[in-house]
Amino acid sequence: NMKLLLLTTLLLPLTTAFTPPTAFTATKPPSTSTRLNENFGLYLPNLNDTDDITPDLLKGEANYKQWVGSIEDDSFLNRQYDVLARIRELGLLGKTVDSGLLSNLEKQGVDLETIESLLPTLQKLKVLEITGNNQQMLLNLLAPPLVEGAPLLIPILSGAVGVGPIAFFGASAGLLGLEFALSSSGAQIPFVGLSAAFYLGLILVPLAGVSGGLGIALGA
Repeated sequence: NMKLLLLTTLLLPLTTAFTPPTAFTATKPPSTSTRLNENFGLYLPNLNDTDDITPDLLKGEANYKQWVGSIEDDSFLNRQYDVLARIRELGLLGKTVDSGLLSNLEKQGVDLETIESLLPTLQKLKVLEITGNNQQMLLNLLAPPLVEGAPLLIPILSGAVGVGPIAFFGASAGLLGLEFALSSSGAQIPFVGLSAAFYLGLILVPLAGVSGGLGIALGA
């Protein structure tokens, strides 16, 4: 009996080693992965947000100026032409006096009282209001060519005032005649092939109107 008990004790571990494993069902742990939205470095706007998809260039003048200012601090759009500084640098006041323009105006009967009498008329025509509302555009578009070209224009203007209204009427007729000649000949601007009568007419016709108006003002 002792031998049998000893033999059973030795064979028991061997029998359990060859016993087939018990079938079991493993429980799958819950997924904790996070979904990643990869955009490969590209910004994808929200198509339902009009402010997000509208380019800055189309959001109005104020936003456009702000956008330009973020790109270029001293941009032409946001920079204001310094009229007073340029007049001082070019010495236009001294050149005006030396040219005899003021004395020629007095000979034609134009003085400060005459100029002041025109202010109510300009106010009725809303010239002052239009000028105030478009101050930036006028300073950046009209002031530069007038101020920079003043050293050449002042002597010519002084001579024309000295001659009288006929000089301005003649200049107006000459400008309109040049416009008519360009239109009749079908001339084109060299290298670009654009109509000279149309594009130069944008300058010639207004100048002819201004010259004629000055002639009327001097003759009044």
